[in-house]
Amino acid sequence: MEVKIGVQNAPRELVLDIEMSQEEFEKTVTEAVDSDAVLPLTDAKGRRVLVPAAKIAYVEIGRDVVGAVGFHV
Repeated sequence: MEVKIGVQNAPRELVLDIEMSQEEFEKTVTEAVDSDAVLPLTDAKGRRVLVPAAKIAYVEIGRDVVGAVGFHV
């Protein structure tokens, strides 16, 4: 699932392909923001990203695309 995270005072958003369900991701983000902690994420290639929850401007959650083949128009 693709997620986009806007970070305050950063010129670009973070775009990650993560292997979590939408519900699990929402819970992880909510817990990090509520506790003013760091949001730890691991993308599909194993790269770790730590985002300070206090600096998150927005989170956009994409839908799961299973078995997509072909061109996007």
